Amino acid sequence: MGARHNQRRLQIFFLLLVYVCAGACLCSAQTPNNPGPNLLGAQPQNTPPLTPPKSEKKKKKEKKKHAGAFVLAPIPIVSPAIGSGVIPVIGYITPVPRTEHGAIPSVFGVAGLITNNSSRGVAVGADVYFKHNKYELTTGYAHGSIDYNLYGPGFAGGNAGFKLPLEQTGQAYFIKFLRRIPLNFYVGGRFFTGSSFITVKPTNDTNLPPIPPDVGLTTNLRSLGFEVWRDTRPNKFYPLKGTVFDFTSDFFGTALGSKYTFQSYKITFNKYWTLPKKQVLAYNAYYCATGGSAPFYAQCLYGANNELRGYTAGRYIDNFMIATQAEDRLELPWRFGVVGFVGVGAVMPGGASFRSNQFLPAGGTGIRFMLSKAYHVNLRTDFGWGKDNFTWAVGIGEAF
Repeated sequence: MGARHNQRRLQIFFLLLVYVCAGACLCSAQTPNNPGPNLLGAQPQNTPPLTPPKSEKKKKKEKKKHAGAFVLAPIPIVSPAIGSGVIPVIGYITPVPRTEHGAIPSVFGVAGLITNNSSRGVAVGADVYFKHNKYELTTGYAHGSIDYNLYGPGFAGGNAGFKLPLEQTGQAYFIKFLRRIPLNFYVGGRFFTGSSFITVKPTNDTNLPPIPPDVGLTTNLRSLGFEVWRDTRPNKFYPLKGTVFDFTSDFFGTALGSKYTFQSYKITFNKYWTLPKKQVLAYNAYYCATGGSAPFYAQCLYGANNELRGYTAGRYIDNFMIATQAEDRLELPWRFGVVGFVGVGAVMPGGASFRSNQFLPAGGTGIRFMLSKAYHVNLRTDFGWGKDNFTWAVGIGEAF
């Protein structure tokens, strides 16, 4: 697993870990605090009340609200990039400290990866809020081996369809620490370090893209970075309104112990509108840019992180990437739901080299099943069609 590629896998593992643990644990550890009115009126003085005293009920609810919980969730995966298999997740969720009222739940857990093309991996991590949600600490470690195909640089390389089978093994560690400031922004620093080793797998195909320079070498990557994000969604699992803004910047350099010197920038913006008849319109925009001498696995990977569904992650790789998509979400009876989504994007070597005939459109549909009525946590399965192929994915929570 490549250093930068490991960082992406770690982020995917950890995001899945947070959604699975938070969704499943919140559903099992909490109940909505919405007691109804007493329709029976006052009871006679000598008759014991039909319900426990309010103070006793409150204590029980507070105890239940702040109780931690474990969760085990095996998630199936079918990926054109790394094959079919399962991502087993074990997590524990609890406020820190457990008695703090209104605390955002913190998550601790372990996630794995097992697929039929010999890809293997494990990640451990934690996402902790403390001091009345004033601070957030996210940290994680990943180790594994990923088998995938390299198609070549840019739109032309991905469009040609020539692929080089690679195996990348390695490990990575990531940590960030953010502080809340006015207007509900969180700002802070990030650190990443990792190493990887790449080998070419045997193949009978004679039409191959160029072999990257990192093959047969152990590569170390290390960076310091900065992040700014703001989230105004009332419900992070199924937003009915609100926005999300996230900006990250990571700076890799030889002075930090990195083999390559380059920069990576990402901007994400999401917005949500409530529509009639139990519908929600969700919008997502994404921008990625790398500067300097970045290895191929540290560049912008089209199809990763649901940008966009319908494409093999990494088939289209370049220094710059843009993507935008919209999704209509409709609730149905008996906890079911359906979605339809469309999007378009592109990869390019530079900002001035964009070509309209190199658009990469995508579209698809998906089915939802509500795991929790109280928090509207959905089990998600999406069928996406891109320019080149078809993808199918399963996960917890919405795609964005």
